[in-house]
Amino acid sequence: MIVKVKTILLAALVAASFFPTMASAQSPGPALKAGPSRPAQAPRPADIDKNGVLILVRSTLLALDQANKTGNYTVLRDLGAPGFQTNTAARLAEIFAYQRNQNLDLSGVAVLEPQLSMLPQIESTGMMHMSGFFPSVPTQIRFELLYAPVQGQWKLFGLSVSLGSSAPVAPSDAPAPSAAAQPRGGTGLRPSGQKP
Repeated sequence: MIVKVKTILLAALVAASFFPTMASAQSPGPALKAGPSRPAQAPRPADIDKNGVLILVRSTLLALDQANKTGNYTVLRDLGAPGFQTNTAARLAEIFAYQRNQNLDLSGVAVLEPQLSMLPQIESTGMMHMSGFFPSVPTQIRFELLYAPVQGQWKLFGLSVSLGSSAPVAPSDAPAPSAAAQPRGGTGLRPSGQKP
C-alpha cells in the first residue's frame, strides 16, 4: 500500500517558480521594474558543508514537527526569513492542519541521515534550494526546502513535506505483445551453424 500525504507551504509567490507544485501562502506586492530584464542565471552549487545541511534540514523539520504537535506555529514562523514571516501563525496552522490531524510524527529526522535528491544550489534569486528524503520504514519523509540569506544566515523561506512508501514499486503488468505486434525482419542474429 502506498501512503501519500502532501502538505505544501510556500511563503511567497516568488518561490513558486522554484516549486511548481507548491501553493502560495501569501502573494507579494506589485513587482518593481528596474529596466530591461536579464536572462535568468543557472543555479550554482551552494557553498555549504554536510554539517550545515544537516543542521538546516533537521532544525527545520523538527520545528515543523513541534509546531504540528503543539498547534503553536509561532516559533516556526519566527525562525523564517521575512518573506516567510508574512504568514501568520494561524495561517501556518491552516496549511499544516492535515498533517497535525493525522498525528504525523517527524521526530525520526533527529537521528536519520537525509538523502539529498537535489544537492543545495543557489538559485538566480540568491536563495538556497535543496530536496531529498529520510529513508525511514515503512514510509519515507520527503522534503523540499528553500532558504533566503538574512544577515549572514540561511533562514527558511519555503517548505514542502510529504510521505511516501519506502518499498520499491513494481511496474504495472502490461499484456505480452501478440505475434502480430512483433517486429518483422528478425533480430539480425542467427543460430550457430545457420548460413545466411
